[in-house]
Amino acid sequence: MTDNRREADPPRLVRDPERRPGDPDGLAPAARHALQAFVAHLRDERGLSANTVAAYRRDLIQFLQFAGRAGVTDPAGADPLLLRRFLALQRTRGLAAASIARKAAALRTGFRFLARRGLVGEDPAAGLGVPRGPKRLPVVLKPSQVDRLLAEPNPVDPVGLRDRAILELLYATGIRVGELCGLRLGDVDLAADTVLVLGKGAKQRLVPFGEPARAALLDYLTKGRAAMAPGPGRSTAPTRAAREPTAADHAALFFNRRGRPMTQRDVRGMLERYRVLAGAPAGTSPHTLRHSYATHLLEGGADLRAVQELLGHVALTTTQTYTHVSNERLRRVYEQAHPRA
Repeated sequence: MTDNRREADPPRLVRDPERRPGDPDGLAPAARHALQAFVAHLRDERGLSANTVAAYRRDLIQFLQFAGRAGVTDPAGADPLLLRRFLALQRTRGLAAASIARKAAALRTGFRFLARRGLVGEDPAAGLGVPRGPKRLPVVLKPSQVDRLLAEPNPVDPVGLRDRAILELLYATGIRVGELCGLRLGDVDLAADTVLVLGKGAKQRLVPFGEPARAALLDYLTKGRAAMAPGPGRSTAPTRAAREPTAADHAALFFNRRGRPMTQRDVRGMLERYRVLAGAPAGTSPHTLRHSYATHLLEGGADLRAVQELLGHVALTTTQTYTHVSNERLRRVYEQAHPRA
């Protein structure tokens, strides 16, 4: 029978005789060593966030597994064609252009590091590029929609107090959900109305908040936090995964119903419940509040570089996305109001 497979199709599995038994990723020693060195570099030398390191790791593992199936068990044997075949496979699987671009960026970063360390010869990803999809403008809530969403939590019990404080703080500061979950009690200064945030790259920044957020935080801290914090006689985890709370657990600002520090999943689930009740657009997330925060600041006349500092953006071009949102709104207003638009 004729083999009609295209070049982009995945090759058949080639079993690696050097594969370590029980290795969950199925990588050969050379590939595993390269992966571990790269992850350590991202985590310890570049100080990237845990989420960013995990994303780079997943993308590199996926490529190394693909290469292993092609019989290339050492990254030093990878060539530009193999990398392009890997990205072509992602297209055939229907992966979004932005996701493919992210994988290409991970490969460029990974192989540039491996080349510098002498783990590969010539960098095969140096010229790797992928077509970018159309840029999407971030979803932004109207101020009235934000007001309805933030009014949904009923502050009559510790959970309601916590939820109101979280939503108010997210919109008042524009911090990322991961940054919010990493907040400790000592990071909030109610005298100065500021919060100390540990952002991407382990960089700290001081972000101010307003009176509504201050009032919600004060209510939560005085009436709700102690009831949700881990303590004697409190069930803090499912019985099968029970562990003693650590000092870091006790120092957290926000806790879930099990007395553990709030996770990003906890916050997203909580916000989704209030989104439905408030009738906010589908897809509204903690990051939507960040987008709304930045856009409303700019529409109110805030300086672009000041907004960049508040958001913790390294590049001003990232912040400029929000000027595009404002311009788009201006265009809609013009078309709706001007008689000769």
